[in-house]
Amino acid sequence: QTASLYYSDEPDGIRDRAQRQGKVLSFNNILDMDAAVFALSAWPRRPACVIIKHTTPCGLAVGGSAHDAYQRALATDPLSAFGGVVAFNTVVDEATASAMADQFVEVVVAPAFHAEALAVFKPKKNMRVIELPLHEDRGLDFKRIRGGMLVQERLRVQLVSDGWTVPTKRQPTEQEWLDLRFAWGAVAAVKSNAIVLARDEAAIGIGAGQMSRVDAVQLALEKCRAQEHDPAGAVLASDAFFPFRDAVDAAAAAGVNAIIQPGGSVRDAEVLAAADELGIAMALTGTRQFRH
Repeated sequence: QTASLYYSDEPDGIRDRAQRQGKVLSFNNILDMDAAVFALSAWPRRPACVIIKHTTPCGLAVGGSAHDAYQRALATDPLSAFGGVVAFNTVVDEATASAMADQFVEVVVAPAFHAEALAVFKPKKNMRVIELPLHEDRGLDFKRIRGGMLVQERLRVQLVSDGWTVPTKRQPTEQEWLDLRFAWGAVAAVKSNAIVLARDEAAIGIGAGQMSRVDAVQLALEKCRAQEHDPAGAVLASDAFFPFRDAVDAAAAAGVNAIIQPGGSVRDAEVLAAADELGIAMALTGTRQFRH
């Protein structure tokens, strides 16, 4: 199914894309591209890569280069990455393109591609290669409903920690703070209920779209272990508050050291007491990041 595209007057939308090769973009391809651009918006100044399946990340990492970020994002869940949309916030060079050569990829998105990278992609005739500016979208978010439309400002992912608090006895280490900030940026792009496990500024387990938060934690841990990542010593981000302590208990049992979440539950005191009991540092941001 191909897509009919309707654009706003914004100068930096999907309409400014340049397709370098591949089949016509489908409706779902464009939705996944939009999700990918949003997922990368948290890191405007560092090389980052996201792999999107069904509008939610299955891999996400920052790195020292596009190649490094891709390898780390792919390691999150290489099984789920099959047939995904891979997006970068920096130029794709030959080394990065070559690293993708054996992977089935529907769409590659980046603000620019080296000529050598395009030459690597060229034999894959069906692969859609899209050059797309990755400007921050400050517009509106629209959702069609029966009989009308819902409109609100688009979520902006900001990793500034002004207003964040750490009410637990244990404070995050310097490395844990780096990973907590990364995880907080990553979880905003995951369908709610959303949980992200992270280590060294890369996702190692993602629990998405669950009806209960503890199930999202269990799924993230299951995904983590399935790819032979170790959750012990990792951090965890939750897109909204914990309604009960059960998710904290599950994270602690797996060895998670630090958690970041909005707070705001009527049981916050119980959740924070559980963190103290289990020796977990817990940061509260004061802002939730539901993505429906």
